[in-house]
Amino acid sequence: MPHPGPKIYTLPTALCYVSGGSAAIVRRDDSMPTSPGKESVSTPPADGIRQELPYRLRQQSLLGEFGRSALQTRDIEQILQRATELCSQGLETPLAKVLEYMPDEKRLLVRAGVGWAPGTIGQVSLGIDMESPSGYAFHTGQIVISNHLQEETRFRTPKLLSDHGIKRAINVLIARGGEDHLPFGVLEVDSPDSGQFDLADADFLAGFAGLLGIAIERQHADADLRDALEHQAMLTREMSHRVKNSLASVVGLLRVQGRNAQSEEVQNALKDAASRITTIAQVHDHLWRSTRIGFVDVADFAGELCKKLQETVAHRIDCTFGHLMISADKAIPLGLLINEIVTNSAKHAYPDGSGEILVSGERRGSDLHVEVSDRGIGLPKDFHIDQPRASLGFKVIKSLLVQLDGRIAVASNMPKGVTIQLDVPLDASAG
Repeated sequence: MPHPGPKIYTLPTALCYVSGGSAAIVRRDDSMPTSPGKESVSTPPADGIRQELPYRLRQQSLLGEFGRSALQTRDIEQILQRATELCSQGLETPLAKVLEYMPDEKRLLVRAGVGWAPGTIGQVSLGIDMESPSGYAFHTGQIVISNHLQEETRFRTPKLLSDHGIKRAINVLIARGGEDHLPFGVLEVDSPDSGQFDLADADFLAGFAGLLGIAIERQHADADLRDALEHQAMLTREMSHRVKNSLASVVGLLRVQGRNAQSEEVQNALKDAASRITTIAQVHDHLWRSTRIGFVDVADFAGELCKKLQETVAHRIDCTFGHLMISADKAIPLGLLINEIVTNSAKHAYPDGSGEILVSGERRGSDLHVEVSDRGIGLPKDFHIDQPRASLGFKVIKSLLVQLDGRIAVASNMPKGVTIQLDVPLDASAG
């Protein structure tokens, strides 16, 4: 007939009290037999009781240390490994491991551990039924304490444990948040020595399992957030790319109309409109290429804008901007402003030939400072920046300045020419 198993007793109730300045543990001996295989632990000997308080205090200290370290890193491999190391120390055993449930294989994979032979972590897996103590814990969802594996009747001792001479083991489930989530796996501590694991040890291990569950759930939430952000970034880039292509089509239509127009005035108006739309399309081109969603590098954007303008004018355009990431809300009106001012200089600064137009920009405090200058014929004697004008270009400039909440200053250069200065407030996110 089968072996009935060892004689088992429940864990006696422990009370802690302070007397005469020292702490002591008193256990009420109300133990009673349990059925074979339902293993627990009897009262430790008298010399063991004297070490109980330091033993439990050390466990609490290790649990606190793990809680702090788990909050300081997002590296789940590091967190799992550190948990096994501290659990091994807390239960004074040489071996511990975390097993992760692999749904496709329906097995528990050794994901992290301490004390195991090379080739164990990441390679060895166990069944989730009666094949092992960890499998039994995963299958039943219960804490499993076995102090005599060789006499165990609830489950078998797997080859991994027998090869390491394991005599006793304690297992707790690593749960994940949410009712529909399967447990992550099992946290197990093993010992090749004779001794006793008790329910207080199980509580210690359960504390680690709870913190592991929180860390694992946080990692999954981080991954879901990253996926959502990457998807949003992809949609944003796709949208900017399509807008840029649509605007390019509009520019093409305007140029065709301009070439077919009979009036020079209409041709110039359509050419200016095409130039403005091209500027907006360039912003969207930089947006979908940018590594930072919704932002463009003003140095790259302004440099390319000046190259495009160079193709349409007879003058040399020199562009120098410092690198600065600005939002699309700033980049589009700023690009239109530069386009209008440079175009205006190209039309009026050098009526008798070609010349040079300088465009520069840099951050000054909380503003982006932009200058457009030439060495042309200069300003009319009666020019004043606030004087009302009928030209569409000037109206566009005034409107864009209001949109940017910017400031403009116009001054004559010596001995000749004009410098236009723009100061545009930057968002706190610019950088």
